[in-house]
Amino acid sequence: MLVFRRRIRQSVRVPRPVRHRDAVRSCRRTENLLSEYDIHTESPEPAPPVHQLPRVIALANQKGGVGKTTTTVNLGAALAEMGLRTLIIDLDPQGNASTGLGIENRGLEHSMYHVLMHEEPLENVVEPTDVRNLFVAPASLDLAGAEIELVPAFSREQRLKRAIEAVRDDYDYVLIDCPPSLGLLTVNGLAAAGEVLVPIQCEYYALEGLGQLLRNVDLVKRNLNPTLEMSTILCVMYDARTKLSGQVVSEVREHFGEKVLKSVIPRSVRLSEAPSFGQPITTFDPTSRGAIAYRDAAREVHHGSI
Repeated sequence: MLVFRRRIRQSVRVPRPVRHRDAVRSCRRTENLLSEYDIHTESPEPAPPVHQLPRVIALANQKGGVGKTTTTVNLGAALAEMGLRTLIIDLDPQGNASTGLGIENRGLEHSMYHVLMHEEPLENVVEPTDVRNLFVAPASLDLAGAEIELVPAFSREQRLKRAIEAVRDDYDYVLIDCPPSLGLLTVNGLAAAGEVLVPIQCEYYALEGLGQLLRNVDLVKRNLNPTLEMSTILCVMYDARTKLSGQVVSEVREHFGEKVLKSVIPRSVRLSEAPSFGQPITTFDPTSRGAIAYRDAAREVHHGSI
């Protein structure tokens, strides 16, 4: 009997718990990564920046799966819930922001492809959603070909900017959901925006592309859009069960100061389920942790606007 118990103990391997020094080692790698890209900010000012409405904000991060589209949809819905007319422009050929708001992107007569390639007025593309004050300019699969078709086009980087100029006074906020790449579609989004909001997953690898993104934002600012600024960073997919999530948030706040929102978006099953029902989290589950977090983030984003 004793031999049998010993064999059971030998065959059942209990996973080694994450030790504190492992978490500290990961945090040090994060510090080194931020230092490597020379990511520093000036000392935070006591007064929040003042932004003039309407605001055009590009949500960008070339790393996929970091909650960029989820943030675009739910932040837009939360702003609309505050009585602010909000337009979401879906620049991602996958069209997830469109389907996440209940817009079927197959068989559309007009989409963002026609705006960029055929100079279709943006107002002819905009669709209302089930959320009051929230509108979407949907994407279609044709948009995937626009990356190539735009290469020889005249004034290719400014096409979205010209389209938005015609309708921007109709809205308080225009949110641009950029694709997870640094191609011409993303460049159009950055050239048209006044600000960049960067969602960052609370994991070490999510920081790796941040330096390259900031360099590209600076490149667009110097060559195409002098008024562009990275105004906001939002930490998403926060897992309170891990020390690493908290350490990543602390490091990002230390380097970027007031640009990082105090609100943190938690990992949530309900947030993952909402797009399959074509609804933002604020209507799918209004009292969930995700809905509350995005409402708090929307209030922070809007704070200081005039």
